Amino acid sequence: MKKVALSVLLAGSLAFGLAANDAEASTHKVKQGESLWTISQSTNVSIANLKKWNNLKSDQIKPNQVLVTSKQSTSASATKTGTYKTKHNVNIRSGAGTNHKIVTLAKQGTSVKVIGEKKVGKEVWYKVSVNGKNGWALSTLLTKGTVAKKSASSNVAFSDRVIDQAMSLRGIPYRFGGTTVNGFDCSGFVQYAFKKSGKMVPRDTLGQFAASTKVSNPKPGDLVFFQNTYRKGISHVGIYLGNNKFIHAGGKKSQVTSLSDRYWKSKFHSFKRL
Repeated sequence: MKKVALSVLLAGSLAFGLAANDAEASTHKVKQGESLWTISQSTNVSIANLKKWNNLKSDQIKPNQVLVTSKQSTSASATKTGTYKTKHNVNIRSGAGTNHKIVTLAKQGTSVKVIGEKKVGKEVWYKVSVNGKNGWALSTLLTKGTVAKKSASSNVAFSDRVIDQAMSLRGIPYRFGGTTVNGFDCSGFVQYAFKKSGKMVPRDTLGQFAASTKVSNPKPGDLVFFQNTYRKGISHVGIYLGNNKFIHAGGKKSQVTSLSDRYWKSKFHSFKRL
């Protein structure tokens, strides 16, 4: 009887310990070479929330720094259904992933009803009902809280908005001269991401190059320029993400590429800031 009672007591204690751990916030220990963007991708937490939950005043982080990667909750499992709002203009797609076609566009601040979710790789996608249609949206582009209008006083850094907007455009086909979600060329992609984040920039690559200032220590959200691709001189542009990666409309679609890629490394010209 004593052994049975002890087993029950231990089982109860273990269950209590698990429940207590579920209620605690998750953490991530920063490794050498990691950036807020790479941690955001691996944890499915927006850069804005990482900065908010860890009281970060800039994008700078250090190896061995411990970051909170989930908001502390008093319940073991938070519901993934209910009414959310779009943090930016969000493309609602026919399936969970940027390779699926766009069903409708939900503008910033639009209320959407979440009716399900699906994990695709390291990303979590929500099935939503909006504008009388059902589709899928990346979870990090939705929020339960109040959506602040894009302005200089916004708590979300402008560079974070640019990156979030650019990442939401992955998979859109490359189209020479393209400036819409039906297809982008490189400068059209940059112009669209900045415009949707609240800033107008020149339309063409040379105009963006002339309007920006060269920097030696690039930060996420800066521009990265390339030369001698399809023409002589400055001829291609993308948005720097940190960790030696950039996002651009290149090849067959808008995508994330490493600056260590042999072709792009040979064409690299400079980093510049608008």
